[in-house]
Amino acid sequence: MDITEKLRLITRNAEEVVTEEELRQLIETKEKPRAYVGYEPSGEIHLGHMMTVQKLMDLQEAGFEIIVLLADIHAYLNEKGTFEEIAEVADYNKKVFIALGLDESRAKFVLGSEYQLSRDYVLDVLKMARITTLNRARRSMDEVSRRKEDPMVSQMIYPLMQALDIAHLGVDLAVGGIDQRKIHMLARENLPRLGYSSPVCLHTPILVGLDGQKMSSSKGNYISVRDPPEEVERKIRKAYCPAGVVEENPILDIARYHILPRFGKIVVERDAKFGGDVEYASFEELAEDFKSGQLHPLDLKIAVAKYLNMLLEDARKRLGVSV
Repeated sequence: MDITEKLRLITRNAEEVVTEEELRQLIETKEKPRAYVGYEPSGEIHLGHMMTVQKLMDLQEAGFEIIVLLADIHAYLNEKGTFEEIAEVADYNKKVFIALGLDESRAKFVLGSEYQLSRDYVLDVLKMARITTLNRARRSMDEVSRRKEDPMVSQMIYPLMQALDIAHLGVDLAVGGIDQRKIHMLARENLPRLGYSSPVCLHTPILVGLDGQKMSSSKGNYISVRDPPEEVERKIRKAYCPAGVVEENPILDIARYHILPRFGKIVVERDAKFGGDVEYASFEELAEDFKSGQLHPLDLKIAVAKYLNMLLEDARKRLGVSV
């Protein structure tokens, strides 16, 4: 795979890369660059998590070494349970990511507690705290914590640790949803002041929930890896998918970010009187037909549910989920 093809694969469906010039230089000069994503072990693994898992698979194909941080101490600081409860969820997370297709032989899974309690790491947290203002730390917090009138100090330490994880894991490329941008920019600004390299950062879009609103565990507007086929079909049929509307359409997003990268195409099966079967090899073709009214929302939903269940079938088997 040449440099141009690697760049195309790495950046497909990405919201942004900071910066593309640095990314090109990285893959031109380093034989096995290292990329990572950090996951806080909490709740179900759903299509939102799968956005970054798919990107890690793209990076593996492009020759990157992958590190998956199962951030147990982060989860504890963010009040997501006891260490025992978090450990169980972290183990489940690892199994799901492998079941979804991440090549275990080319990926390293690391618990935060394996290195975040070391003297050097803790000292770096204190050093980072000395050069980060309260306002900057608060802006880097996750949205829920940021909205709190009186957040815990632990929730302000959280983004400082995320920045330092990049350095202590020896990461060249930090991957995350676009909601992680403020933390990654904090890392780019402050890590060099502590003697570490500034990472290249790649951000994936945030997948909209099935109701057209922000995806949230509390709203239940997502599809879980463990949802049985009939539940996936039910959720897809009920999902927000207004005719002709492409932007923030969760069904089109699933086709774009999950089905087309995995299968290379999507075939919509229709009765001959409605135009017969139609095959799409690119999102642009799919979106154009949907926008023009050539593709009906129900036909799209039926096809997306079918392909999504095919995608999740192997994961369900590996996880021992009865269907």
